[in-house]
Amino acid sequence: MSRRLRLAPAFLIIALGVALGLHMSPSRAGSPVDAATARAVGGVAITVEDMDRSIDFYSTVLFFEKMSDVRASGPEIERLLGVPGARVRVVTMRLGAEQIELVEYLGRKGRPVPADARSNDRWFQHIAIVVNDMDQAYLWLHRHNVAQTSPGPQRLPDGNPNAGGIRAFYFKDPDGHALEVLQFPAGKGDARWQRPSDRVFLGIDHTAIVVADTEKSLRFYRDTLGLRIIGGSENDGPEQERLNDVPGARLRITTLRAAEGPAIELLEYLAPRDGRPYPPDTMANDLVRWHTLVLTSDAESAAETLGVSTKAHARPGVVPISDASLGFRRGFTTSDPDGHGVQLRAR
Repeated sequence: MSRRLRLAPAFLIIALGVALGLHMSPSRAGSPVDAATARAVGGVAITVEDMDRSIDFYSTVLFFEKMSDVRASGPEIERLLGVPGARVRVVTMRLGAEQIELVEYLGRKGRPVPADARSNDRWFQHIAIVVNDMDQAYLWLHRHNVAQTSPGPQRLPDGNPNAGGIRAFYFKDPDGHALEVLQFPAGKGDARWQRPSDRVFLGIDHTAIVVADTEKSLRFYRDTLGLRIIGGSENDGPEQERLNDVPGARLRITTLRAAEGPAIELLEYLAPRDGRPYPPDTMANDLVRWHTLVLTSDAESAAETLGVSTKAHARPGVVPISDASLGFRRGFTTSDPDGHGVQLRAR
């Protein structure tokens, strides 16, 4: 098999967030955001233990391409990340049109992902990678001995009008971060995933986060950040249980988008309700900590909006960034209602 894992195009597919986008809805009228705070979703930043190991995994196993490799430190980085003495190596990796950032803390290391972490714990977050041949993708991942969450690819039943026919598989990277690959039947979702390609791994459709209360999360992501709902479904059954490795799993799934970038998917476990909350003492150097990267035109206005609308949190402080190699000029870090990290950036 070649380095690029070439093959003739198999099924024309789309990604889960868009495939669920059958119930279209704009942002709620009367939102505090007149012009959306979120101009785009810029991907995610993932804290890793060993950068070279992670680069090798994402490039060799998942075919990401390294775009940049920078080191940063100083008071502005400490303020942005909330870690005293933070020195970080940040590597930007790209797959298709989407990017992720891998972040290694070079000095003070944080805690590992708990060995007993489950898919319904509220610190759960993953990226969903679109593939155009699930059998080839699974064979490739199995050949590289990835840690499996699902026993194998699962096909969601046709009785679910929004998700029927989707094939999905959960696995983990070397740090225990959750990942997903997806294949969808023709006729559902974004047309860009249906373009012929000789690559199996195509791009990132969405990042998914577990939430305790969808309505509460919508007040943050939709009403405050200005994302719009593009779809939703309720998933259960043995296939969903095997996919998530959660017996009795029944999920409410809500998908949101900004004008650009991957979607954000809210996963509320209606059953079971025993998922553990996000540890309140989590810091940015802990490996469970991801940051969803949100691009905004005006960091100060975004901080003001969050300070007014998110009563549980003080107004975030905007940090000027002098290092141009990081790709943004001003930014701040905050948390959503469940504790998931969100970093807003202005370029």
